Amino acid sequence: MFVVKIGGSLLFNEDEQINAKLISEYARTIRTVFTKQKEKFVIIIGGGKVARRYITASRALGGTETQNDILGIEIAKLNARLLVAALGNIAYPTIPNSFQEFQAIYALTDKVIVCGGFTPGQSTNAVAAAIAEETNATKLINLTNVDGVFTDDPQKNSQAKLQQSIAISAFKALLQNQKTSAGNYPLFDLTALQIVLRSKIPLVFANGNNPENLLKAIKGENIGTEIKY
Repeated sequence: MFVVKIGGSLLFNEDEQINAKLISEYARTIRTVFTKQKEKFVIIIGGGKVARRYITASRALGGTETQNDILGIEIAKLNARLLVAALGNIAYPTIPNSFQEFQAIYALTDKVIVCGGFTPGQSTNAVAAAIAEETNATKLINLTNVDGVFTDDPQKNSQAKLQQSIAISAFKALLQNQKTSAGNYPLFDLTALQIVLRSKIPLVFANGNNPENLLKAIKGENIGTEIKY
Protein backbone atom coordinates (compact mmCIF):
# COMPACT_ATOMS: atom_id res chain seq x y z
CA MET A 1 0.00 0.00 0.00
CA PHE A 2 1.56 3.27 -1.15
CA VAL A 3 0.39 6.80 -0.49
CA VAL A 4 1.69 9.30 -3.03
CA LYS A 5 1.50 13.08 -2.63
CA ILE A 6 1.92 14.94 -5.93
CA GLY A 7 2.55 18.67 -5.76
CA GLY A 8 -0.13 20.49 -7.73
CA SER A 9 2.43 22.66 -9.52
CA LEU A 10 3.86 19.55 -11.20
CA LEU A 11 0.68 19.26 -13.26
CA PHE A 12 1.40 22.55 -15.02
CA ASN A 13 4.26 23.65 -17.27
CA GLU A 14 6.17 26.93 -17.08
CA ASP A 15 3.43 28.65 -19.10
CA GLU A 16 0.91 27.40 -16.51
CA GLN A 17 -0.73 25.16 -19.11
CA ILE A 18 -1.88 21.72 -18.00
CA ASN A 19 0.93 19.21 -18.59
CA ALA A 20 -1.21 16.39 -19.97
CA LYS A 21 1.88 14.43 -21.04
CA LEU A 22 3.27 14.30 -17.49
CA ILE A 23 -0.13 13.36 -16.05
CA SER A 24 -0.36 10.52 -18.59
CA GLU A 25 3.12 9.31 -17.61
CA TYR A 26 2.14 9.28 -13.94
CA ALA A 27 -0.98 7.30 -14.79
CA ARG A 28 1.04 4.79 -16.83
CA THR A 29 3.51 4.25 -13.97
CA ILE A 30 0.74 3.81 -11.40
CA ARG A 31 -1.20 1.48 -13.70
CA THR A 32 1.88 -0.71 -14.25
CA VAL A 33 2.54 -1.17 -10.53
CA PHE A 34 -1.17 -1.50 -9.71
CA THR A 35 -1.81 -4.23 -12.29
CA LYS A 36 1.48 -6.15 -12.30
CA GLN A 37 2.47 -5.95 -8.63
CA LYS A 38 -1.08 -5.77 -7.23
CA GLU A 39 -0.17 -2.79 -5.04
CA LYS A 40 -2.86 -0.49 -3.70
CA PHE A 41 -2.51 3.27 -4.10
CA VAL A 42 -3.97 6.43 -2.68
CA ILE A 43 -2.87 9.58 -4.50
CA ILE A 44 -3.20 13.08 -3.03
CA ILE A 45 -2.76 16.09 -5.31
CA GLY A 46 -2.15 19.66 -4.21
CA GLY A 47 -3.56 22.87 -5.62
CA GLY A 48 -0.29 24.29 -6.92
CA LYS A 49 0.20 27.53 -8.82
CA VAL A 50 -3.39 27.78 -10.02
CA ALA A 51 -4.71 27.57 -6.47
CA ARG A 52 -2.28 30.26 -5.37
CA ARG A 53 -3.49 32.56 -8.16
CA TYR A 54 -7.09 32.19 -7.00
CA ILE A 55 -6.08 32.69 -3.38
CA THR A 56 -4.10 35.83 -4.22
CA ALA A 57 -7.16 37.25 -5.99
CA SER A 58 -9.42 36.27 -3.09
CA ARG A 59 -7.15 38.03 -0.58
CA ALA A 60 -7.20 41.17 -2.72
CA LEU A 61 -11.00 40.98 -2.69
CA GLY A 62 -11.11 40.65 1.09
CA GLY A 63 -11.54 36.89 1.40
CA THR A 64 -10.78 35.32 4.79
CA GLU A 65 -8.04 32.72 5.15
CA THR A 66 -10.72 30.05 5.62
CA GLN A 67 -12.38 31.12 2.37
CA ASN A 68 -8.98 31.08 0.69
CA ASP A 69 -8.27 27.58 1.97
CA ILE A 70 -11.60 26.40 0.56
CA LEU A 71 -10.59 27.80 -2.84
CA GLY A 72 -7.33 25.84 -2.64
CA ILE A 73 -9.21 22.67 -1.72
CA GLU A 74 -11.54 23.01 -4.71
CA ILE A 75 -8.64 23.55 -7.12
CA ALA A 76 -6.83 20.51 -5.68
CA LYS A 77 -9.96 18.44 -6.34
CA LEU A 78 -10.01 19.63 -9.96
CA ASN A 79 -6.36 18.58 -10.28
CA ALA A 80 -7.29 15.21 -8.80
CA ARG A 81 -9.98 14.76 -11.44
CA LEU A 82 -7.35 15.11 -14.16
CA LEU A 83 -5.47 12.10 -12.78
CA VAL A 84 -8.70 10.13 -12.36
CA ALA A 85 -9.39 10.71 -16.05
CA ALA A 86 -5.89 9.54 -16.98
CA LEU A 87 -6.10 6.42 -14.79
CA GLY A 88 -9.36 5.30 -16.39
CA ASN A 89 -11.02 2.18 -15.00
CA ILE A 90 -8.44 1.50 -12.28
CA ALA A 91 -9.40 4.74 -10.49
CA TYR A 92 -12.33 5.20 -8.14
CA PRO A 93 -14.44 7.80 -9.96
CA THR A 94 -15.37 10.00 -6.98
CA ILE A 95 -13.05 12.46 -5.22
CA PRO A 96 -13.58 12.23 -1.42
CA ASN A 97 -14.76 15.44 0.24
CA SER A 98 -13.64 14.54 3.75
CA PHE A 99 -11.49 12.10 5.68
CA GLN A 100 -14.61 10.20 6.75
CA GLU A 101 -15.69 9.91 3.12
CA PHE A 102 -12.23 8.63 2.21
CA GLN A 103 -12.48 5.97 4.94
CA ALA A 104 -15.82 4.78 3.58
CA ILE A 105 -14.51 4.58 0.01
CA TYR A 106 -11.30 2.84 1.10
CA ALA A 107 -13.35 0.15 2.85
CA LEU A 108 -15.38 -0.47 -0.30
CA THR A 109 -12.85 -0.55 -3.13
CA ASP A 110 -9.43 -1.79 -4.20
CA LYS A 111 -9.24 0.83 -6.95
CA VAL A 112 -6.83 3.75 -6.88
CA ILE A 113 -8.33 6.56 -4.80
CA VAL A 114 -7.35 10.10 -5.77
CA CYS A 115 -7.85 12.94 -3.29
CA GLY A 116 -7.45 16.70 -3.12
CA GLY A 117 -7.76 18.68 0.10
CA PHE A 118 -10.25 18.07 2.89
CA THR A 119 -10.35 20.75 5.57
CA PRO A 120 -9.52 24.49 5.76
CA GLY A 121 -6.26 25.02 7.62
CA GLN A 122 -4.96 21.59 6.63
CA SER A 123 -2.44 21.16 3.82
CA THR A 124 -2.62 18.34 1.30
CA ASN A 125 0.65 17.14 2.87
CA ALA A 126 -1.24 16.70 6.14
CA VAL A 127 -4.03 14.90 4.26
CA ALA A 128 -1.43 12.53 2.77
CA ALA A 129 0.17 11.92 6.17
CA ALA A 130 -3.19 11.18 7.81
CA ILE A 131 -4.15 8.78 5.02
CA ALA A 132 -0.77 7.03 5.24
CA GLU A 133 -1.33 6.60 8.98
CA GLU A 134 -4.92 5.37 8.54
CA THR A 135 -3.98 2.80 5.89
CA ASN A 136 -0.73 1.68 7.52
CA ALA A 137 1.03 2.55 4.27
CA THR A 138 4.26 0.85 3.25
CA LYS A 139 5.61 4.26 2.33
CA LEU A 140 4.53 7.87 1.86
CA ILE A 141 6.14 9.21 -1.31
CA ASN A 142 6.13 12.99 -1.62
CA LEU A 143 6.75 14.19 -5.18
CA THR A 144 7.73 17.82 -5.46
CA ASN A 145 9.46 20.18 -7.90
CA VAL A 146 12.90 19.81 -6.28
CA ASP A 147 15.15 16.78 -5.88
CA GLY A 148 14.45 16.28 -2.18
CA VAL A 149 15.30 17.96 1.13
CA PHE A 150 18.20 20.41 0.93
CA THR A 151 20.30 22.08 3.60
CA ASP A 152 18.58 25.33 2.58
CA ASP A 153 16.04 26.51 0.02
CA PRO A 154 17.73 25.61 -3.31
CA GLN A 155 15.68 28.23 -5.15
CA LYS A 156 17.17 30.96 -2.96
CA ASN A 157 20.60 29.54 -2.10
CA SER A 158 22.71 28.05 -4.91
CA GLN A 159 25.03 26.51 -2.29
CA ALA A 160 22.25 24.39 -0.78
CA LYS A 161 23.09 20.67 -0.80
CA LEU A 162 20.74 17.76 -1.37
CA GLN A 163 20.56 15.38 1.58
CA GLN A 164 20.09 11.69 0.78
CA SER A 165 18.70 11.21 4.27
CA ILE A 166 17.87 13.44 7.20
CA ALA A 167 16.92 12.74 10.80
CA ILE A 168 13.34 13.64 11.67
CA SER A 169 14.61 16.04 14.36
CA ALA A 170 16.75 17.93 11.84
CA PHE A 171 13.87 17.96 9.36
CA LYS A 172 11.60 19.44 12.02
CA ALA A 173 14.15 22.17 12.70
CA LEU A 174 14.12 23.10 9.00
CA LEU A 175 10.33 23.32 8.97
CA GLN A 176 9.93 25.38 12.13
CA ASN A 177 11.04 28.58 10.41
CA GLN A 178 8.48 28.23 7.62
CA LYS A 179 5.39 30.39 7.56
CA THR A 180 2.16 28.78 6.38
CA SER A 181 -1.04 30.33 5.10
CA ALA A 182 -3.76 29.43 2.63
CA GLY A 183 -2.05 28.20 -0.54
CA ASN A 184 1.40 28.34 1.05
CA TYR A 185 2.51 25.09 2.67
CA PRO A 186 6.16 24.72 1.58
CA LEU A 187 7.59 21.19 1.04
CA PHE A 188 6.01 19.88 4.27
CA ASP A 189 4.40 21.43 7.34
CA LEU A 190 4.46 20.79 11.07
CA THR A 191 0.97 19.26 11.18
CA ALA A 192 1.98 16.68 8.59
CA LEU A 193 5.28 16.16 10.40
CA GLN A 194 3.55 15.42 13.72
CA ILE A 195 1.45 12.73 12.05
CA VAL A 196 4.36 10.94 10.37
CA LEU A 197 6.43 11.22 13.55
CA ARG A 198 3.87 9.69 15.90
CA SER A 199 3.41 6.67 13.60
CA LYS A 200 6.95 6.61 12.16
CA ILE A 201 5.61 6.49 8.62
CA PRO A 202 8.33 5.74 6.04
CA LEU A 203 8.68 9.00 4.11
CA VAL A 204 10.62 9.86 0.96
CA PHE A 205 10.83 13.14 -0.96
CA ALA A 206 11.70 13.03 -4.67
CA ASN A 207 11.55 15.16 -7.80
CA GLY A 208 8.21 14.57 -9.47
CA ASN A 209 9.13 16.16 -12.79
CA ASN A 210 10.35 12.70 -13.79
CA PRO A 211 7.62 10.07 -13.19
CA GLU A 212 10.31 7.37 -13.23
CA ASN A 213 11.28 8.65 -9.78
CA LEU A 214 7.93 7.40 -8.49
CA LEU A 215 8.75 3.90 -9.70
CA LYS A 216 12.23 4.11 -8.15
CA ALA A 217 10.77 5.22 -4.81
CA ILE A 218 8.29 2.34 -4.87
CA LYS A 219 11.14 -0.11 -5.54
CA GLY A 220 13.14 1.33 -2.64
CA GLU A 221 15.96 2.65 -4.80
CA ASN A 222 18.08 5.54 -3.57
CA ILE A 223 16.21 8.57 -4.82
CA GLY A 224 15.65 11.99 -3.31
CA THR A 225 15.68 12.19 0.49
CA GLU A 226 14.63 9.59 3.04
CA ILE A 227 13.43 10.74 6.47
CA LYS A 228 15.08 8.78 9.29
CA TYR A 229 13.48 8.11 12.69
